[in-house]
Amino acid sequence: MGVAESTDRSTSPYDKPDDSGSVRISDEVVATIAGIAATEVEGVAGMGGGIVGGITEMLGRKNLAKGVKVEVGEREAALDMFVVVDYGVRIPEVALRVQENVKRAVESMTGLSVVEVNVHVQGVAFRHDREEEPRVR
Repeated sequence: MGVAESTDRSTSPYDKPDDSGSVRISDEVVATIAGIAATEVEGVAGMGGGIVGGITEMLGRKNLAKGVKVEVGEREAALDMFVVVDYGVRIPEVALRVQENVKRAVESMTGLSVVEVNVHVQGVAFRHDREEEPRVR
């Protein structure tokens, strides 16, 4: 067996040569993994829900997949992340950490190769926007 032959073999868990069936991970599962990974990054206030009528909606933990657009193929995935960042952070650094964390999480949990993670910053959250303190005590 030549070197070229051995390097052409895929190591994807989805390429089993036997007849045991196939594995398909839904876009929603990949989106949820990516949303959780993005919110783990310091400086990310939350996921954006898209722009509807010019308003960015902040989503809670149970709706993390709503701030993620996913394209999943047989072996690869591409993601668009819509995030809201904390005021005062360096946005390019936070975006890079989001890309790295999302790529690592999706690849390790699904076995898919992440070909791109596009980060769309949809807003900035100020401290008073994030804290749920009562106005009157």
